[in-house]
Amino acid sequence: MYLTFSQKTITDFTETNIENLYNTGFVFTRQGKGEMDQTRSVRVNLAKFKLSSENRRILRKNENLKFEIIALPHPNYEWTIHKLGHDFYSKKFGNKTFSANKIKELLTDKNKSNFNLLLSFSKPKPIGFAICFQTKNILHYSYPFYDLESEMPNIGIAMMTEAIIWAQENNKKYAYLGSAKDAKALYKFQFSGTEWFDGDKWKTNTDELKQVI
Repeated sequence: MYLTFSQKTITDFTETNIENLYNTGFVFTRQGKGEMDQTRSVRVNLAKFKLSSENRRILRKNENLKFEIIALPHPNYEWTIHKLGHDFYSKKFGNKTFSANKIKELLTDKNKSNFNLLLSFSKPKPIGFAICFQTKNILHYSYPFYDLESEMPNIGIAMMTEAIIWAQENNKKYAYLGSAKDAKALYKFQFSGTEWFDGDKWKTNTDELKQVI
């Protein structure tokens, strides 16, 4: 799903090494333990992040959304989670995009998964999740999915906004939001402090980004 400049498999899982790699455009993937892609990564510099009027409008429309942090491997995993994920990715991107077995693996098998955090969103029953990776200084908001039949407006953006707020409140430096492989990713730039990696360095000029996607 990523635009890929380069790939590598790491064996050094120290936070310092991983954070340095994220800073050079690499992100963890779901393909296998230690596998990373260098991509046109998108991140929010949390020192520069402030809620905009649009961000606040989205949050108000989803103000009853309950937000929960679950450390992975999931301690009380239920099959309904991977069903929701598989249904979401199948309807949005095609039936073979993200298998239920792979979602379960990422959430339950630490020997095969790079991810260590699940964000759960409920109203009052679970309505959405985001598979994430975190260190002391970064949050990678990686694989979100939610109930496409939900009547909650803009739930996907609301989930992402809540995650960015949480990362800032927990003193992280950056919230990584995936890649900007095409124009569909431009919605990520509604957040103040957003940057993108051009294969060599981080940039903030979205007009320049629009010329290459």
